[in-house]
Parts: sequence; C-alpha cells; structure tokens
Amino acid sequence: MKVTDSQSKFGVTAKTHGGGVNGQAAALRHGIARALLASDEGLRGVLRQHGLLTRDSRIKESKKYGLKRARRAPQYTKR
Repeated sequence: MKVTDSQSKFGVTAKTHGGGVNGQAAALRHGIARALLASDEGLRGVLRQHGLLTRDSRIKESKKYGLKRARRAPQYTKR
C-alpha cells in the first residue's frame, strides 16, 4: 500500500463473494488494512487517517409483514 510503504513486504491472494464490485473492493481494502494492523500496531494512526479501518455498516433491510420486500407494497387496485 502506498499509505504505509509496505507493498513489497506482503503478497495478497483473496476471494470475495456477495455484494457488488465496489462493496467487494471496500471489503478487501478493509481486510488488508486489518491484516497490516495485526502485523504492525504502529500503522494504526496512518490507516485510521485514511479511513481504512472503518467498516461499511450498511446491511440489508429485513422484509416486513404484508409487503413484498422491505418497503415495496403490493400494487394498489382501485376496483
């Protein structure tokens, strides 16, 4: 990573599943940042400064009773 100058020290092989391309990229970036933190605790400030240790907390909203999805209601019929 250019942030920590540790690009030549580590090799990364990862598989992701679920979500979209951007979500997978963010999850991979978060995982690499956590692995770097496990190897060297002194990098915490630099990683935190660049926002690499913050997890994206958005999750799927659960389906509600009487609705088709979380917020999608059945189509209204007038007659």
